[in-house]
Amino acid sequence: LRALAKNIGKNHQLAQELWSTGVHEARLLAGMIDDPAEVSQEQMEEWAGDFDSWDVVDGSCGNLFDKTPFVVGKAHEWSARPEEYVKRAGFVMMAELAVHDKKTADRTFLEFLPLIIRESSDDRNFVKKAVNWALRQIGKRNMTLNKAAVQAAKTIQKQDSSSARWMAADALRELTSVQVQKKFGSTAKKSL
Repeated sequence: LRALAKNIGKNHQLAQELWSTGVHEARLLAGMIDDPAEVSQEQMEEWAGDFDSWDVVDGSCGNLFDKTPFVVGKAHEWSARPEEYVKRAGFVMMAELAVHDKKTADRTFLEFLPLIIRESSDDRNFVKKAVNWALRQIGKRNMTLNKAAVQAAKTIQKQDSSSARWMAADALRELTSVQVQKKFGSTAKKSL
């Protein structure tokens, strides 16, 4: 599909037509070819209402929605939604923004951490994996965010929830690893 998307290029109208088919692969391709500059909040809501699989969520968020001016607001909003795939999308946008957008200020990511803590006890598989992913990606951006994410994970670890404890253990394992700490020039794993 990526090769096909590259051949097509950006095409907002075709993306809309592909999405409206309801076909899984067509929706994956739609997320790859749509133009983020032409995406509206209404379109994001419409597509979110159609989400029915993790890969369509991740593709729409990581190829398209994270490049719109609405990403931060929608990440906040959707992280509180009850629908499994919409909530996942909120956290996937946080993770994708942390990876792809090198210009966003730390403050934006610090403001995501309370949302991550709040939703860390959601035991639905596709939600908890996205919440965990967002926490880990934020914590790998820089040392300041690493320390904040580690503190968030320690807070999550204290919750009376098996999902929260799993998430905290997984995030702490990665965020305090020698490999991640070397990225920041830190050799003191235990000092975190």
